[in-house]
Amino acid sequence: MLRQLLDSVEPHFERGGRLERLYPLYELVDTFLYTPSDVTGNAAHVRDGLDLKRMMITVVLAMVPCIFMAMWNTGYQANLALAELGRTSADGWRGVVLTVLGVGVDPGSLVANVVHGALWFLPVFLVCNAVGGFWEALFSTIRRHEVNEGFLVTGMLFPLTLPPTIPLWQVAVGISFGVVIGKEIFGGTGKNFLNPALTARAFLYFAYPVEITGDRIWVAVDGYSRATPLGQVPADGIAPMEAGFTKMQAFLGVLPGSMGETSVLACLIGAAILIATGIGSWRIMASMTATTFLLAWLLHQVDSQTNHMFALDPVWHLLLGGFAFGCVYMATDPVSASFTNLGKWLYGALIGVMTVLIRVVNPAFPEGVMLAILFGNIFAPVFDYLVVQANIRRRALRTAVS
Repeated sequence: MLRQLLDSVEPHFERGGRLERLYPLYELVDTFLYTPSDVTGNAAHVRDGLDLKRMMITVVLAMVPCIFMAMWNTGYQANLALAELGRTSADGWRGVVLTVLGVGVDPGSLVANVVHGALWFLPVFLVCNAVGGFWEALFSTIRRHEVNEGFLVTGMLFPLTLPPTIPLWQVAVGISFGVVIGKEIFGGTGKNFLNPALTARAFLYFAYPVEITGDRIWVAVDGYSRATPLGQVPADGIAPMEAGFTKMQAFLGVLPGSMGETSVLACLIGAAILIATGIGSWRIMASMTATTFLLAWLLHQVDSQTNHMFALDPVWHLLLGGFAFGCVYMATDPVSASFTNLGKWLYGALIGVMTVLIRVVNPAFPEGVMLAILFGNIFAPVFDYLVVQANIRRRALRTAVS
């Protein structure tokens, strides 16, 4: 019945129809619900079951573990803080909803943590997709091209990189900047050289630093202050951080941080899915991880009395902050990353080096991964160009010799 309904209204959206200019909106709904009907008509073409829709949905499925951790850990950190403060209910309307649902604020309850965390994560997610989807549809209508599935990934990545207490209007402003300035002005999906989700977060990072870097934003309880482990080191040193958190906690993701970035385990599950399906580049992941570890180990040998980040051993660098999330989901973005195999190794290595340099040498930016990946995005076309030119010269030389 749904298929018949879509087919019956399609003539109104086709060329010459009354709603011709709104065809991208019709195509968006049709493609989202069904497999695209358009196929290659020429004799020479490649048959492949992996179209853009399946590719993007696979990436979203690979993020499911991070989505679950975003809700569970956000609720867990909030319920833990409420228990520490001796309070039996959450703040604002969320407390009313939890009461109506009969869900307490027990940090030992899986359901209580997931439901409480969902009340923080879902509004951010919905605002991000509603506002970002509006800009996607607007530009597609003006340009008269299809609304593709690329925004599904951007609309999921961006909320996972944000703290739970981020104001919703800032979410709207950030995703607007990421979609319009980071992608649409360059022509849309496939033509942007920067990752739109990271572009959006970088804008918020510099435009509204208090709401994105402060120590009262990571735990969703009014007036409760707790820094992230990575943010604690530059000010207090390595000892207080290691006394408050273990490496196993960091691996599992049971610590304050951006909603979907804390769990290395969840990111590893996603990495396995992306690598197994051939969507995520294992070369970029391996290169970024190896260079981050090696450079962090070298700098760890420096006995600095003024910069506590030198004391952070390389394992901590891999476990803390958004390293795992950025390595698996952001750096491997097929549009903004390198395409050639050698270029992928160089691209991943550059990001790894920049991550450690930003974190250690300039501790004013203790995270580092976001800026490093954006820096790598800029140089990705350069790496591909150099690799392709080297191949051309090598083939030309081989032809001349033969």
